[in-house]
Amino acid sequence: MRVLVVEDDPSLLRIIRDLFESESFLTDGAETGDEGYYLAGQNIYDLIILDIMLPEMSGVDIVKKLRSQGMLVPIILLTAKDAVEDRVAGLDIGADDYITKPFALSELMARTRAVLRRKGTIGQEGDLIYGSIRLIPAARDAFIEDHALNLTTTEYKLLEFFLCNKEQILTREQIFDRVWGFDSGAATTAVDVYMHLLRKKLAARNADNLFRTVRGIGYMLTGEPHVH
Repeated sequence: MRVLVVEDDPSLLRIIRDLFESESFLTDGAETGDEGYYLAGQNIYDLIILDIMLPEMSGVDIVKKLRSQGMLVPIILLTAKDAVEDRVAGLDIGADDYITKPFALSELMARTRAVLRRKGTIGQEGDLIYGSIRLIPAARDAFIEDHALNLTTTEYKLLEFFLCNKEQILTREQIFDRVWGFDSGAATTAVDVYMHLLRKKLAARNADNLFRTVRGIGYMLTGEPHVH
């Protein structure tokens, strides 16, 4: 899973990123509101940790803009204890939770798990489920019933992204940025190559019809697989 942390204190930004990376999240960071809004607009994140008081664009304005564009990514606000009006405004326009500074890192992770469970992104055990597919982060693999798909690292990241964005059309560019990264030297044609490889592994369990190709755009995880 991938998290964006937007925080103007470089030390706190590094601490939060280290926390999520220790929990096997991929992380990106931004120190200004404008940069955070730009990265959030790429729509490749499973969670955004967002400070309210930021240079340039405020956290509340970022939430407002993202929600007006139909982006439903879970957002946890970081706020000062006396920023009651900002917290209320952020929640009213679509933030999912907030945590006041200073905070314990264990509380931030607990709130993260709670938000992702409420959004249906992860199950009680931290796994991702769709139809008969169960993706288990601890194993870095996915299973159909009791059969492991034996995914490579790239195939795992690819399937995880789709499970976190089920029944949504994902463009090749979004998939590439999420799985390979903005600064990758690979070409976007890698998306089609790895989609073919992933579908082959699903086909072995009669589940390749999970994916629909959206011609000229990308792919979509949709429908229930028929599994014997």
